Amino acid sequence: MHRLRAPSIPSSEITDPALYLRRREFIRAAAATAGAALVPGAACAAAEPQGRALTNVVPGPFGTDEERTPFEDAASYNNFYEFGTGKGDPARNAHTLRPEPWSVEIAGEVAKPGTIGLEDLLKPHTLEERVYRLRCVEAWSMVIPWIGFPLGDLLKRFEPTGNAKFVEFATLVDPEQMPGQRRAVLDWPYMEGLRIDEAMNPLAILAVGMYGRVLPNQNGAPLRLVVPWKYGFKSIKSIVRIRLTKERPKTSWNVSAPREYGFFSNVNPEVDHPRWSQARERRIGEFRKRKTLPFNGYAEQVASLYTGMDLRANY
Repeated sequence: MHRLRAPSIPSSEITDPALYLRRREFIRAAAATAGAALVPGAACAAAEPQGRALTNVVPGPFGTDEERTPFEDAASYNNFYEFGTGKGDPARNAHTLRPEPWSVEIAGEVAKPGTIGLEDLLKPHTLEERVYRLRCVEAWSMVIPWIGFPLGDLLKRFEPTGNAKFVEFATLVDPEQMPGQRRAVLDWPYMEGLRIDEAMNPLAILAVGMYGRVLPNQNGAPLRLVVPWKYGFKSIKSIVRIRLTKERPKTSWNVSAPREYGFFSNVNPEVDHPRWSQARERRIGEFRKRKTLPFNGYAEQVASLYTGMDLRANY
């Protein structure tokens, strides 16, 4: 009797499991978005922006003239673990979030701590539209017209003290509104942090809208951070607390997987994620990958913040 032997397949021809799983996830998200068009009232992104239009928005001083990612892609392919771990889960599940009324606590190393409602928080600020790239650690990217105002302008209102070296951010914790928090995927609440000089950089904004309207729930309504030279997970969503601190704050992904996610999380194509390369990226809607730019293309504005630092060790 002859026994058939399985052919020996070179390891170079075996699909990376992480890549395969991401492909399945992308297909699932795309299928969910397509299905939403057939189901009236489905909790997925529509082809056009929904929600209240934002008026008196002026063009911001920074941005890019690159082609914008279609709204339906930006609103249906998200990382927001409070609503599920799949890329299509936030668009399906985030209808349970109640973004109004909303307040934010400003605390820690400030002379004037307090809690402020979203409307009062916005009153002194001119809303700007800034077309920023969003680069995700899984090697995909988007170009999104964000609407918001400089984070530094808000922090100055509360008068940071000389002890304020870092800024800590926290997302809402409410498993009723955020069903993903019923699972211990991360140590809730979601936490992020910046150095004070990063937070004061004029590129860093607090976004309240995109594509001319208020933020969709799945994109971080009603208030999210956008730090365009860092990976997308630094752009914490649905913020309820901002605290200025002496010590470097803990951040959710650094606590969960310190070997993979550092505190700084600057886009550095020379530093690979342990499970995939960061040297190239795929813009959502494109097939071919493109070269990843240092600091996501914003080196001119931010590279000086890291003079003398080893950006491989401080990933």
